[in-house]
Amino acid sequence: MIWGIDFTEDGVLPVQRCEAEPAGRFRWLHLALADHGTRSFIARAEQLPADVRELLLSPDTHQRALVDGDTVGCVLHDFERDFDVADTARVGALRIALTPGLMLTTRLHPLRSADIAKSRLSRSASPIGPAQALDLLVGAIGDNITDISRTLAADVQHAEDAFLDGHHPPSARDLIGIRRRLAQIHRLLSGMRGVFQRLERDEELPAPLLPTVEKLTQRLQSLDADILEVQGQLRLLREELDIQEAQRTNQNLYILSIVTALLLPATLVTGIFGMNTGGLPLAEGPWGTFHATVLAAMAAAATYFWLRWRGFMRR
Repeated sequence: MIWGIDFTEDGVLPVQRCEAEPAGRFRWLHLALADHGTRSFIARAEQLPADVRELLLSPDTHQRALVDGDTVGCVLHDFERDFDVADTARVGALRIALTPGLMLTTRLHPLRSADIAKSRLSRSASPIGPAQALDLLVGAIGDNITDISRTLAADVQHAEDAFLDGHHPPSARDLIGIRRRLAQIHRLLSGMRGVFQRLERDEELPAPLLPTVEKLTQRLQSLDADILEVQGQLRLLREELDIQEAQRTNQNLYILSIVTALLLPATLVTGIFGMNTGGLPLAEGPWGTFHATVLAAMAAAATYFWLRWRGFMRR
């Protein structure tokens, strides 16, 4: 057991052992699946249906939910944390079993939402039930994602301002990390929203949980809409960067084409005078090289004026 709390009429009490008798009407236990004792405790937890126990112990991390009588089991995704880093890009599975008197959450690696939930529970003075516990837990996941999305939105805005100002504009490579993180959050929210939508349509869902599930579905949909909005801003910025890069490439190709066209006649003149053949003009006399140079320059100038007359020099 990582931590456990009993909710009584007088407040919250810490749980010392998983097997201890509840001190109130509702208990929340947060367990580490990496411990063998946790798996043994879940395997012999008779208050949980067999399907829910199997869900808690399964190695499958796909987001899903099931309802068995008055018990709801879920697998949700959340971002893992390290001991010295609160926010990482690694996604972990949070397994939930919810009964009228027990909230059981398990994880393999530390998760950010569990820290947020514990902090809020420690400040709570009023007892809670299954619906409030589920709302608090999923709300903690949503708040963590909100903080991350707010940071990503600020990064996109800073990149857009730098692009519009023209000072150190971002490159497409600089935006790859933001794009990857937004796609990761979108997939996480889409899967979680699908879980609660299926619970909302499940006729066996306990009636006290239905309002909470509906509220959580709407909140997750709103969070996903915010992520999609940031993705849209990032997509527009990427398109503008691509257009600017294409314009820069076209400008370079235009200059290169003009220089090539101007030097082509001059190259032809120098090529002719470079042939080792008889009767080469200007080969005799001290001014042959000068005259050949003037002829090459005149050929380049004639090409320049012809290109201007034809409209190739217009910007």
